Amino acid sequence: MNAQDSRHAEYKHVTALENPFEAQLLESILRERQIPHRMRSHHDTAYDGLFQMQKGWGEVFAPEPQHGPILEILEQIRQESQNGKHPDSEG
Repeated sequence: MNAQDSRHAEYKHVTALENPFEAQLLESILRERQIPHRMRSHHDTAYDGLFQMQKGWGEVFAPEPQHGPILEILEQIRQESQNGKHPDSEG
């Protein structure tokens, strides 16, 4: 998918994000790999983050062909965070 196609592609919900650290790391990896995506936080200042406590940090959206790669990256982030590793570290 070239840049022109990604600007016109329909972005659909991929998955929920659990916390800001997960979101920030995923955002960094997706940008580095030039995977088109959008993130939306559930934070609402009027309710002092109440929705984030109920729904998680937020959500990631992307064109459907990108859903698989994004979910794989997120799964790796979650597995490696449980093991105390950084997803981009070697070993």
